Formats: sequence, C-alpha cells, structure tokens
Amino acid sequence: MDIKKIFGEKIKRLRKTKNLTQEQLAEMINIAPKNLSKIEVGACFVSAETIENLIEALDTTVEELFVTNHIKLPEELLAGIYKNLNLINNNQSKLELIYKIVEFVVKN
Repeated sequence: MDIKKIFGEKIKRLRKTKNLTQEQLAEMINIAPKNLSKIEVGACFVSAETIENLIEALDTTVEELFVTNHIKLPEELLAGIYKNLNLINNNQSKLELIYKIVEFVVKN
C-alpha cells in the first residue's frame, strides 16, 4: 500500500467534495499549486504544518484524513456489493431502495 498515493487521493476527494480547485486549496494552505498536484498524485508527502492547514481548509479531522480502511480496489468493492445483495435477495423493499440509490448515483 503506497501511503503517499492513498493520502493524495484522500486530499483530492475531500477537495472536490468542497468544490475547490487545486489553485484555491493550495492558496488556502500556503503552498504552490504544483506542490498540491504532486501531493494528490502521491509524488510527495506533506509537512506537519501542511497537514494542520489541510485539516482547517477542508474542515475535516485527523481521523478522517488518515483513515483508509474504506479504500478498496474496484474488484473488492463489487465483490462486497454482490455479497450484500445476495444476503437480501428476497427482500423486495430493500432491493428497490438499493436500485433507487444506484440510479441516483449513476445519473449524478
């Protein structure tokens, strides 16, 4: 597991959730946009000061920033989805709810 890459992907995801460009976030955390780009692709890591600035700028916590147990490969995600669907395959209302959620996510 490449911690720099995983951390960078987490920063990118949080940045996009806040509808920030790399330039905007870089300015907020006092680094050059090219350095933020390198962080997001896992080419370099950050200082403790930059971590503190990221937490403040992205309105997040240390825990949220570093928890990675939910990050899985697409194959692992699909396997988990299929496993859970098989557990509820006779529950019409739950299947309909899941269908609606999937439709919403795909369309948005």
